[in-house]
Amino acid sequence: MSEAHATARTCPECNGRLTPDSDETVCADCGLVVSEDRIDRGPEWRSFEDDDTSEKRTGAPLTRSRHDRGLTTEIGHDGDLRLTGRKRRRVARMRKHHERSRIGSKTERNQVYAFTEIRRLVSALDLSRNVRDRACVLFESAQSEDLLRGRSLEGFTAAAVYATCRTASVSRTLDEVLDVARARRDELKAAYGAMNRELGLPTGPIDPKEYLPRFASRLDLPTDIEREAAELVERGYEENLVSGRNPGGFAAACLYTVARGTRHRMTQKEAAEVADVTAVTLRSSYRDLRD
Repeated sequence: MSEAHATARTCPECNGRLTPDSDETVCADCGLVVSEDRIDRGPEWRSFEDDDTSEKRTGAPLTRSRHDRGLTTEIGHDGDLRLTGRKRRRVARMRKHHERSRIGSKTERNQVYAFTEIRRLVSALDLSRNVRDRACVLFESAQSEDLLRGRSLEGFTAAAVYATCRTASVSRTLDEVLDVARARRDELKAAYGAMNRELGLPTGPIDPKEYLPRFASRLDLPTDIEREAAELVERGYEENLVSGRNPGGFAAACLYTVARGTRHRMTQKEAAEVADVTAVTLRSSYRDLRD
């Protein structure tokens, strides 16, 4: 239609009344479509968190924590659809077949289970997304090297998280990982040994200073005591006191030694429980530090 007709108030055919209908202008008498405007005038962004302050102009980001990198779609369970009877059963069947089609092989099925378990462990241990993604990549590397044959998936998922913490200098002990994992200690150690041996993980001795911020927070100690404990750890390296000791226990002993002469005193049992070691282990490190 011409621009003059689009802006007119009456129908060019029958002089009838024009009414807007969605993105079209229609004559109410003869039904003639006088003009149309297919341009979406809404915002060009969307929010994936139901929050108007979180504006996204692209789709969801790719993630290594899913076997398909997060690219496939999902048929949700939206209650607003109000489906009943046959339509509800049809959507349920569609959802079931859609879930089955997402997994094309046993390898992908193992990845789905393992990545879900890794995300659970990372959440339980309060770790970052970077650790989560690196642990998933490490599991995928172990799977491509055929290291999972004859070993449990739970052991490899826990070992991947623990190995990532070791390589990323994140202070998490083996016992802390085992407390939230579904694997036994021997399964985790077997999987960690296989990855460390076959993949050449860049793991080294754990620095006791990595545990100081977390232990100091649990013991409610100020930053000046944490700082003096870090200096005491350096003295321990110079005097060769760290070698052969539990790094978490040595860090707790340093905090205990520094706090002993202040108003933030604690018992050896309290400091040992934070590091998940015995009081005898902490007392041995404390005596060497005191001497």
